Amino acid sequence: MRVAALALRGADGSIAVAFEPPPLLACAMAASLADWLDRSVQPLARGYFGKDLMNLRVGGGQECRRRNRASAGPVSEHATGKALDIFAFTLKQDGAPNPVSVEKPAGLVQSRFLEAVRQSACGAFMTVLGPGSDAAHANHLHVDIQQRRSQASRFCQ
Repeated sequence: MRVAALALRGADGSIAVAFEPPPLLACAMAASLADWLDRSVQPLARGYFGKDLMNLRVGGGQECRRRNRASAGPVSEHATGKALDIFAFTLKQDGAPNPVSVEKPAGLVQSRFLEAVRQSACGAFMTVLGPGSDAAHANHLHVDIQQRRSQASRFCQ
């Protein structure tokens, strides 16, 4: 399904958080993403900034390719629509939006927010990769719902 926005609980009722550009995701991934944004990221945004999420700058929804765009090896979870790459979180505010960049957070509060977001993702998804995990994920947060041998097994870097 193409996901343009997801409804979350906002400070003033239900709000729509948009995706730029709208990714193509498997239904299970869209459901996992909505749950994580609503239960974790939205409360973290309010806690750190006193503001609701407005949109996410994303890439890499469903895209038929191998992991890390390699010419050989396992097929990426992106090929099944069960993965998403997040480059920035934008908060609602007066004036121009101020995105919180995954690659280059501006200051200590943004850095702490992103670390809390990443840790919460480790509980919500089966794989979480981002800056510091490897060169392929240096500028974004990769989350997916890849099934592992054990449901309790997660890969979080």
